[in-house]
Amino acid sequence: MSEGAHADAMDSMLVFDRAAVRRHRDRAARTVDQTADVLRDAAERLLDRLDDTTRRFADALDVGGRGVVAPLLRQRGIHVISCDLSAAMAARNGDPCAAADEEFLPFAPHSFDLIIASLSLHWVNDLPGTLLQLRQTLRPGGLLLASLPAVGTLAELRTALTEAEDEVSGRVSPRVSPFPELRDCAHLLQRAGFAVPVADVEDIRLLYANPFALLTELRAAGETNAIRQRARCVPARALFPAALAKLPTEDGRVAVTLRMAVMTGWVPE
Repeated sequence: MSEGAHADAMDSMLVFDRAAVRRHRDRAARTVDQTADVLRDAAERLLDRLDDTTRRFADALDVGGRGVVAPLLRQRGIHVISCDLSAAMAARNGDPCAAADEEFLPFAPHSFDLIIASLSLHWVNDLPGTLLQLRQTLRPGGLLLASLPAVGTLAELRTALTEAEDEVSGRVSPRVSPFPELRDCAHLLQRAGFAVPVADVEDIRLLYANPFALLTELRAAGETNAIRQRARCVPARALFPAALAKLPTEDGRVAVTLRMAVMTGWVPE
């Protein structure tokens, strides 16, 4: 295969526009407090897993915690370093922090005995490679706790947008990120060399009195569309009102699901 053909093949494997992900998180550093309750709920559910082990941790890496995870770790008496693809978002965690690409982590091997990645790995193109780097960054006996949206997350919004765009413009563009299957998550941990890999799921039901608040919160958290094949043109004005009108309701409020895959993996002693 020629170098050009190899480059094209590699390029075709990239699902996400990482530059767009960074821009979205830079912008969201000013607004993410609007979604702090949801992010804190997800982080607390993840950190509750620490109570299931007698192991005590001294040094933790917080990957993409958006100013929520680091304080919770410090409350547990754990020294924490935070990193984020966005320097502005990393700064929200307090010192010490670093701007770092999850796909090219700058930390030395065996730097930490705990890594927490709360809803922060789903915009990574090379998830197996990132998990491998995280394992190498952990000390023997260290623990990775990670959560990411799984298939089923925002399924209601995905369906509503697909149907509305087909009706409004006669074509469909990818507008919600693809998420991994739960059954694949434990396999990814095992492939990266983690021992006792476990993946399970927690559903968080989100209710909105105003359906437009859903889109506002996604933007505020830095979760707007960064798929490389996304439509670059301005969507029809009628698209989002039509889509939001199709969302299911519970007790008069729009309802969507965050299906959170929780991944637990230990580094062999």
